Amino acid sequence: MNINYEVNRLINFAVQNNLIDELDAVYASNLLLEVLNLDEFEEVEVDEKLQTATPILENMLDYAVEKGMIEDTTTERDLFDTKIMNALMPRPSEVIKTFNEKYKNNKEEATDYYYKMSIASNYIRKDRTDKNIVWKTPTEYGDLEITVNLSKPEKDPKEIAKAKLMKAATYPKCLLCVENVGYQGRLNHPARQNHRVIPLELQNKQWYMQYSPYVYYNEHCIVFSGKHEPMKLTKDSLTRLVEFIDKFPHYFIGSNADLPIVGGSILTHDHYQGGRHKFPMEMAAIEKTYTNHKFEDVEIGTVKWPMTVVRLSSNNKDRVINAAMEIYNSWKGYSDEENDILAYSGDVPHNTVTPIARRNGDAYEMDIVLRNNRTTEEYPDGIFHPHEELHHIKKENIGLIEVMGLAVLPGRLQNELELIADLLCDNTKYNKEEALNNPALDKHVPWIEELIEQNRNVSLEEARRIVKESVGQIFSRVLEDAGVFKRTEKGQRGLEKFITESIY
Repeated sequence: MNINYEVNRLINFAVQNNLIDELDAVYASNLLLEVLNLDEFEEVEVDEKLQTATPILENMLDYAVEKGMIEDTTTERDLFDTKIMNALMPRPSEVIKTFNEKYKNNKEEATDYYYKMSIASNYIRKDRTDKNIVWKTPTEYGDLEITVNLSKPEKDPKEIAKAKLMKAATYPKCLLCVENVGYQGRLNHPARQNHRVIPLELQNKQWYMQYSPYVYYNEHCIVFSGKHEPMKLTKDSLTRLVEFIDKFPHYFIGSNADLPIVGGSILTHDHYQGGRHKFPMEMAAIEKTYTNHKFEDVEIGTVKWPMTVVRLSSNNKDRVINAAMEIYNSWKGYSDEENDILAYSGDVPHNTVTPIARRNGDAYEMDIVLRNNRTTEEYPDGIFHPHEELHHIKKENIGLIEVMGLAVLPGRLQNELELIADLLCDNTKYNKEEALNNPALDKHVPWIEELIEQNRNVSLEEARRIVKESVGQIFSRVLEDAGVFKRTEKGQRGLEKFITESIY
């Protein structure tokens, strides 16, 4: 391998993608020489245009393995290629300055710049996120979006063992803390030398915006507190959501619920998720509207959706926030035993909400999704959580992204769904005993038998389509399980009673 040429390629990529100025080329080249333990360099002409730096980085990583600089593991390669990209990164202050200058002229231009930089820097590993398997499934609630997540590579068992032996570290406190900016990483914490964040003032406090490295949807951003404080939903939370869409009207933003089971994966650090994507829930129709004398200027409606969603809309943002708070405060203490809803077990709270805010023309729109995390002996994972018969597809918490109609499913399903399609089209003969002894199939057996019974003599292509469609329908049932007021006569009667009593 000609490592000199690879360095020239990377410099060319960095200049093309505005990571560095041409005037910085010599300086950046010398930084790369240091990282790669090279003593000599010759500038050569490179004529190519790449979407990402990945092909160059892979060659550099192979070189580093060959020279004994790193071990050939996913984690060590990820740590090292981030170190390489650090040589080409603008300082945080430069990124913030450029962002703010562009923001003054055009808000969308500012986020475009920041998003493209996050991809060019390899902070968003686009080569991995592009591998995600994505499709839509028509349901009675609209087209639900399904993603089989292949963007997080499996760790080698040796890496896992090494990480366990590492001394517990407290810096950075978590993956969201601002101290991650520029952090070199370690075996049990990703490198973030190519990470940059944008400061925001929300409710007179310091917050930051970044993009998710896994971008489950377009321009998937995270807005996080400058302080490492736990998730807590308050009026300030709702106000911050509205302040954010004032700053970025082309983005939506929402908050995970603040209780276990119904909350997101990181409850230890207050944060929201947003981005530039129109989710299925946003496109779902209003099923029933309500008038309220206290909020005559706010449109109130329930959404045709498997989960329980109250949509508020008004040109007056303060009125939307106040109406949302009344619903939230009422819900926190609301019980409806007929619908299995209890606000408390002793002094342990069960009720909270998942709020989502967006602009719709001149209107401020906020969806309030009612949540409850109560468990029972029958439902130890949660009454309003995917029930056990659906765990073969989705067992994890139903967080903000799933609530809005995008399923993020485990990577194991890539292989498992293909095996099931083979059984369905008879490429592989179905044998129950063999299936039960196969770790990739055992959990799916009742579903497999149902699919085979309903679909016979189909082609492989048709079998794949059937399997994917069935996964989408299962996700629809997952969301129905998570809905507090079911879409039955009893459930809808309970919902109407709550809404008419909650705002008074």
